[in-house]
Amino acid sequence: MLTWGCGTFILSRRRRTSRLGVSRSLEVPCLPQDEGDSRSIPKLYIPLVRHVYVAQLSVAAIRSTITPRRALFGAIGAAFISVSAIGTEALIRARIPDLQSRLPSALYTRPVPWGSNRRVQPAVAIGTVDGSPLEERIPVRLADIPNRLVQAVLAVEDQRFYDHHGVDVRRIGGALVANVRAHGIVQGGSTLTQQLAKNLFLSASRTPLRKVREAALAVVLEKRYTKSQILEAYLNEIYLGQDGARAIHGVGAASRYYFGKDVRKLTLAESAQLAATINAPNRNAASRHPETATQRRDLVLQLMVDQHRISQAAAGQANHVDVNEGEHPGATFDGRAFRDVALAAVGKKLPARGEAIYTTLDAAMQRAAEHALENGLDRLRAPGVQGALIAIDPRNGDVLAMVGGRDYGESQFNRATAAVRQPGSAFKPIVALTALAREKDHPPAFTLASIVADAPLSVQTAKGAWEPADFDGSYRGDVTVREALEQSLNIPFARIGMTVGPANIAATAHRVGITSPLDPVPSIALGSSGVTLLELVRAYGVLATGGDLNSTRMFLGRGHHGDRVQLAGNSSPSRVVDPAVAYLVTSALEGVIERGTGRALGAQGHDGAIAGKTGTSNNGRDAWFIAYSPTLVVGVWVGYDDSRDLHMTGASAALPIVSRFLSTTTTDDDWPSFAVPDGVTVADAGRGASDWDSGCGSREYFLSGTEPSERDCQSFQVPGAIKWGEKMGRDAGREVLRFLARQLRALRGGTE
Repeated sequence: MLTWGCGTFILSRRRRTSRLGVSRSLEVPCLPQDEGDSRSIPKLYIPLVRHVYVAQLSVAAIRSTITPRRALFGAIGAAFISVSAIGTEALIRARIPDLQSRLPSALYTRPVPWGSNRRVQPAVAIGTVDGSPLEERIPVRLADIPNRLVQAVLAVEDQRFYDHHGVDVRRIGGALVANVRAHGIVQGGSTLTQQLAKNLFLSASRTPLRKVREAALAVVLEKRYTKSQILEAYLNEIYLGQDGARAIHGVGAASRYYFGKDVRKLTLAESAQLAATINAPNRNAASRHPETATQRRDLVLQLMVDQHRISQAAAGQANHVDVNEGEHPGATFDGRAFRDVALAAVGKKLPARGEAIYTTLDAAMQRAAEHALENGLDRLRAPGVQGALIAIDPRNGDVLAMVGGRDYGESQFNRATAAVRQPGSAFKPIVALTALAREKDHPPAFTLASIVADAPLSVQTAKGAWEPADFDGSYRGDVTVREALEQSLNIPFARIGMTVGPANIAATAHRVGITSPLDPVPSIALGSSGVTLLELVRAYGVLATGGDLNSTRMFLGRGHHGDRVQLAGNSSPSRVVDPAVAYLVTSALEGVIERGTGRALGAQGHDGAIAGKTGTSNNGRDAWFIAYSPTLVVGVWVGYDDSRDLHMTGASAALPIVSRFLSTTTTDDDWPSFAVPDGVTVADAGRGASDWDSGCGSREYFLSGTEPSERDCQSFQVPGAIKWGEKMGRDAGREVLRFLARQLRALRGGTE
C-alpha cells in the first residue's frame, strides 16, 4: 500500500534499494490530503506516481549500463553508419539529368499556331500532369550562353570554381569569419557545385545534416562530370524568380522574362544584372527594387574587374546603363478549365519530368477567348452572371480555345463541358436538318422556300396545352422556312417539328454529336432539352464541314519539349449528314448574319463567309450564339448557374463576345467561302412579300429535283451568275456598314 510521507512517496513498507541502485521512495511536492486519512494518497495521483517511478528506473538503468568506453564506441559506430549512409546516397543519386528531362511533364499549347499568317511562338505549358506547380524553363547549352554571363555568375557565386573539387574549404572559412563578425548569416560558403546538388536532390532547409549531404553529393558530382557539364547544369537549374505562379529556372527562361530576348543576346550590363539576382531573385528584382538591383549589378561588375574578368572601361560603360525594370510574362492566359478536361483524358500515368504532351489549344486564341468573355460579361453589368466559350476546328475536331467560367479561382465548374442548359433557338438548325433531308426515297418534308404559318398554335400534350409564341409576341402570317430560320420564329418551327416528328429530331441531334438525353416532345423543336456548349459547337461543326462529324480532339502528340513531336493518330470523320442538306442550312444561317437575328455580327465588319445562329431559352435564362466558317466554329453561352432569368437574348449577351473574339484572332483568310456541293440547285422560288424588285421572285437553293417548275427567268438561271450577284450584294452591304461604323467611331471620338 502506498503511504504519504511529508512530500515523499514510500513505495513499500520497508525502505529498500532496487537492483538498479534506486531508492524505492520518490521525492515529490506535497499533495492535498484527503479528509479521511491525512497519510493516504488520493487515487487520482496514483497513475502519475507510477509513471514517474518507471521513468526514474529507466534513466537509472541507462546510466548504470553505459560506460564512457561504450559511449565512445557507440558514437563511432553511429558516425560510421551516418557517413556510410550519406556516402551511399551520394554515389546513387549524384547524377546530372539531361536538360530536357528536368522539364516537368506537362501539357503544352499546340507547337504550331492555328490559322494563317500567325507568328510562330514557343509552346506554353498549361499544367503539369501530376498537379505540381508549373515551372518556366528554356534549356540552353553552355556553348549558347555568352561568356560575359558565365563570368558574371562565377565572379559573384564561385570565383574559385575551377580550383576546388566540389567543396571550397577556404570559402567556408571566410564565410564563417564573416558570419561571426556580423552576428548572423551574411555570407554563404557553398560552391556552385553544392548549390547544384541542393537544387537537384535536396530541400532548402538550413540544417547541418543537409549541408553534409550537400557536400558529399558535390564531391561525387565533381568526380563524375566535367566542370563544363556542372556549369551547364547549374545555369539551367538555378532559381531566378517568379512569373506569376510559375517558378523561373535557368538563365534561358530568365533572359526571356526579364529582358524579352534570347540569352545569347544579353549585354554585359544585362548579364551582370541577371547574375546579381541569384542570391535573392525576388528581393533583387529590378521591377520591384530598382535601386537595390542597381547596387547589386554594380557590385557584380566590380567583382568582375577585381578578378580580372573584364576591364575597368567595360565595367564603367555598363555602370552607366539603367537596369531593365521591365518584365515579359511568358503565359498571359489561364487555360485551367481546358487543363482539367485534358488531364482527365490523358488516362495513363506519366513520369513527373521529361514528357511534353502537346495539346490542340492555341495560346493566342485562348488568350483572346478569356479576354473576350471577361469583357463581355463585365459589359452586361449583371452581378454573378457566368459564361463559357469554346472554339474548335471542325475539320479535325481540335479544341482551340476553352473558357469554362468567369473566374476559375472562384469556381472550377466547367460550364463549357459540364453545364447542361436549354439551347433555345440555337437548336433550330438541327430541326432544319431533319426537315430538309430526304427520307430514304421520299422527298423532303420541307424546302427552304416552303411556306409555314406564323399564326397562333396550340398543341395538346400530357402536361396540358402547349402554345408557343414568337419572341416579340407578334404573328407574321405565312413565311418561308428560310425566313423562319433567319428571323428565329418559334411558331413556324414548332409546326415544322410537329410535322417531322420529335423523335426524328432527337435522332438527328444524336447523329450530329449531341450526346445528352433528349426528350422527344413537341417543344424539342424550340430547344427545350438541355445540351452542353461543347455538344452544340460540335453539332455546328457538321454544318461547317458539309456533313462530316469529327470526334473532339485535345491532343496532338507527345515527346520531349522542343524536339520533334510524335503526332497521335486522328480518327477519320464520319459522314452523318448529306452535304447538300448541310449546305441548305448553312445558306440560311448565312442569312442570319446578313439580315437576321445575328446581323449585329455582320454589321461589325467581319469579312468572309460567316454563318451563325442566336439562341435564347425561356425568360432569357440562357443566351447563346454560335458562329462558324469552313475552318472554325465558335460558341458562347451566358447565364446564371442557378437558372435565374437573365432577361437578355443571345444577340445582346452572347453575340458581342463572339464578335470580340473573332476580331482579335482571325483574318480574312480564316473565313473561306462555303463550297456549293453537288446535289444543290438554284431556282426561282416565286414571288414573296419582299420580292417587289424582281419580276422572277426570289432565288433559292434546293436539293436537286425538289425545285419548283421553270419560269420565264432564263437569263438568270446560271447558278454562277447568281452566286456572283449575291456576293456583290453582300460585299456592297458590308462596305456601307463598315463606312458607317467608321463614321460613327470618328463622331464618338470627336465628342468624347
